[in-house]
Amino acid sequence: MTQPIPHHVLYELGCTEGSPATLRLLARDQDRRRLLLLRAVLDAAEAAGADRCPPAARRGLAESWALLEAAERAAPDRGATVRSLLLAPLVGPWAERALALLTGAGPPDPAATARALAHLAPLAAAAAVRAGLPFRLRLTATGGTLALPTLGALRTGPGTVPVDAHHSGGRLVLRADGPRTVTVRPQRGYGAWAASPAWRGAHALPPLVPGGHPVPLDDLDPYRVPHHPDQPGFTGITDLDDLARKRWGAAWSGAAAALGHGGPHRIGEAVTLLRCLVPLAPPGGGAAGEPPPGSCSGTRREAFGAVLSSEPPDATGFAETLVHETQHIKLAALAALTPLHHAGPAPRHFAPWRPDPRPFDGLWHGVYSHLALADWWLHHARALPPGPGRERAWAEHARRREQVGAALPVLVGSDALTPAGRTVAEGMVTAYTRLTQAEVPADHVARAVAYVATTRALWLQRQGGTHPS
Repeated sequence: MTQPIPHHVLYELGCTEGSPATLRLLARDQDRRRLLLLRAVLDAAEAAGADRCPPAARRGLAESWALLEAAERAAPDRGATVRSLLLAPLVGPWAERALALLTGAGPPDPAATARALAHLAPLAAAAAVRAGLPFRLRLTATGGTLALPTLGALRTGPGTVPVDAHHSGGRLVLRADGPRTVTVRPQRGYGAWAASPAWRGAHALPPLVPGGHPVPLDDLDPYRVPHHPDQPGFTGITDLDDLARKRWGAAWSGAAAALGHGGPHRIGEAVTLLRCLVPLAPPGGGAAGEPPPGSCSGTRREAFGAVLSSEPPDATGFAETLVHETQHIKLAALAALTPLHHAGPAPRHFAPWRPDPRPFDGLWHGVYSHLALADWWLHHARALPPGPGRERAWAEHARRREQVGAALPVLVGSDALTPAGRTVAEGMVTAYTRLTQAEVPADHVARAVAYVATTRALWLQRQGGTHPS
């Protein structure tokens, strides 16, 4: 039985903060859920009939899991590496997809189930490579690519292509399409090199802080976007060339300093909660070789620790995205630990940052992330010298503060809040009150008030004059 979450933990999270112990609590719970989900996949495959799970797919899954266990035993000092592969964000979407195919109420689709279960084999192979364990394994490339987590991806022919993998002596030999052979040499920590143009090495950004972990910039994993993407914020995946990776790296190099303007907790939550970045296509087209205009970002409940984002324009934009999306990660992880409200899914609430009505939970997430952004922009503005950058920061802070002020009363006044949700809402009120007491240039506040009023008026027109909740 889950222990009640202490009042002070709920309150500090409501303030959009979180001590290291609180953030570790959220991460540990998500890790525990991941391991239970993987166990459920194994059990479901064992229990499923042949019409839903082909025997060959079941045997392949068992073989892959046995290789994972052998990799952990072979290098106890690297056991954390094997565990980190299983806890990687994008394993979650795969596991949920596999479990749905194995236990779903719909008609069996043995071919889809076999393809899904085969995805564990490349993960097991990567774990064995990282553990230094020799092995031979038959892998399967689908859609023209075989992705090996932390190593890279092999381009193959179209359709389903078998790939024989042999690892020994620090070399991974991949044979596909008859005589074609690619020899891969793993790099320390992350990535791998091969002379063949059919190979693309995995890429990671440096740790945000000294002694931290590199952050994968994953444009290879086949489960990096939703199976049925229905979220308008997701523009689709993109592959990065060397120039785009350099632009990501340049923006990343200044992101930690920009995050730090908001206080050590902003860096702390990114270090603890961010486990990978997934590049998205830009929302609008751009000239060849140029950073694209506009931006979009998002998170996925089933991929704890992943932030999906289009290319950030600069370090400030990167930090803003991290502040925004880590709030969604925190709130989703907290809601998995304890219910925060019992509101229904009907989209009927006014949100000053969206043109469409929002469900209560969507409004909750939006207010929470905008509250953190208002706080971060305030501190960022104070840290900058006079000039256009500071003026922009004041404008961003003022607008987000007024947006929160227009929507927060709906959350606080709702009778759908649970006791835990009520405590979180109290923390949000405290954080918002602090923001209203800050000295902000009057012209920026006036423009922000007018902006929110105009947004509300337009929203009312679109809803036929119905008053927002």
